[in-house]
Amino acid sequence: MRTHDLRPFPCLLLSLLLAFALGACRQSPAPADVDAPKPGPIEQVVVEPEVEAAPARPELPPLFRDIERRTFQFFWDTTNEANGLTPDRFPSRPFSSIAAVGFALTAYPIGIENGWVSRTQAVDRTLATLKFLREAPQGPQAEGRAGHKGFFYHFIDMDTGHRYNTWVELSSVDTGLMLMGALFAQSYYDGDDPREAEIRELAEQLYRRVEWPWMQQRKPLISMGWYPERGFIPHDWNGYDEAMLVYILALGSPTHPVDPDAWEAWSSTYDTEWGVFQGQEYLSFAPHFGHQYTQTWVDFRGIRDAYMRDRGMDYFENSRRATYAQRAYAIENPMQWKGYGENVWGLTASDGPQHTTQEYRGEQRQFRHYSARGAGLSNAFDDGTLAPTAAVASIAFAPEIVIPATEEIHRRYGEFLYSSYGFLDAFNPSFEYDIPLKTGRIVPGQGWVASDYIAIDQGPILAMIANYRSDFVWSVMRRNPHIRRGLERAGFTGGWLAPEDGPRTSGEPDLETANAEDIGRAQQRVRSQEDSRPVEPRASEPPQ
Repeated sequence: MRTHDLRPFPCLLLSLLLAFALGACRQSPAPADVDAPKPGPIEQVVVEPEVEAAPARPELPPLFRDIERRTFQFFWDTTNEANGLTPDRFPSRPFSSIAAVGFALTAYPIGIENGWVSRTQAVDRTLATLKFLREAPQGPQAEGRAGHKGFFYHFIDMDTGHRYNTWVELSSVDTGLMLMGALFAQSYYDGDDPREAEIRELAEQLYRRVEWPWMQQRKPLISMGWYPERGFIPHDWNGYDEAMLVYILALGSPTHPVDPDAWEAWSSTYDTEWGVFQGQEYLSFAPHFGHQYTQTWVDFRGIRDAYMRDRGMDYFENSRRATYAQRAYAIENPMQWKGYGENVWGLTASDGPQHTTQEYRGEQRQFRHYSARGAGLSNAFDDGTLAPTAAVASIAFAPEIVIPATEEIHRRYGEFLYSSYGFLDAFNPSFEYDIPLKTGRIVPGQGWVASDYIAIDQGPILAMIANYRSDFVWSVMRRNPHIRRGLERAGFTGGWLAPEDGPRTSGEPDLETANAEDIGRAQQRVRSQEDSRPVEPRASEPPQ
């Protein structure tokens, strides 16, 4: 039976218990002094999973334990316990997102490790999910199907699991997000119990049946998706963004793999997005989720592909620099939005107030509802809407700036932004217009605030805090042979991928390539280059 109401977790008791913890947040220890990243190559990190000693890192204040628990409860309470389907958003709850299911599968073991649910409860929920996905009907028909060729539709009905509507695409990246959660479950539930063995087998079946080459309509790249009514989306995943995980999964498939030249083609456009922005030299993708999604599961510290080897850094360092650039952009605040500053920042794909043009500071400004927002060398859009997930889910990259940002956003806006399941999706202190809203509400004197939690923004918050605390998700996924194979076939070497008797690094960088780009030329692209990326539904908002 579909779960409709907030389970009494119980809310009143939770509120009383957490009030004590939150009271201590104001007395939290100051983050350790850490130097900001500098342009140029870095020393290669050699990750030794067997070594327990870890470098000193800023201690997390009590607020983060409260965020973790509330965010976990989002997945546990709102998921349909009969079939394991998680709503795309809550409380509006229009449909399930197949990507949300992947984040939910990742959340359950975090709940086990923290004592929030028993292993038996989590196994029950995980089995229900994977069994339902395996049995959900597949085929080319436009209706009554959950997917085709092993892929799943982006949005599916919460009860039947069927394609939600005709505007919903068969999605390569959202299928990938689900599979990352399934493979995480496969590696986590490693006990001899027959039910845990069944989880491992179900995950294997779901992964093995995905026909990745079928999605390569313009080889070697992989298409964004397919519609029964009109065929393949005429755009491929090409260049640095959230679809890195699609190529890793496709390369690692034991049954329907793509060839290694797919990664070469995927990364061949990187030079157009490499440059210096806000004092940081890195591979840019303006909405911050592109720096977070794959790294929710994959530990890129110390492993490098050919491009990053030549640049003398890794994708983890790249995301660290992108996080610093986001903060620096908010400090500069070139569009003079309200609230932006040293500890209030975070642009990514999120809910927004409305698609409208309004006067702000004497000029016409465009605002959006659900949209990708970001700051970077291209694909940048900023309408004053900030999303807590952009900052909080970057905790593993740059804790020294994320901890104070999280605390400040909670202190200044928490009264109306922080509730039963942690942070609501987004807020915009500059939007105070008396017009009909797509979603959310206007708080007098504070601007617009979202009314929903969005699962694909909640998931990275929970998982990345777990990664920061103990490398939890990363360490489990390092054991998965499919992820390892996908990375190796993409050309990654060094670090935890290195053989026991082989070199622990990926080799020396190309010093000429590793030199910083010209700052003026790189920054100028933000002002002059139009968004050339295709617009396809990537997350929560159906086409208008």
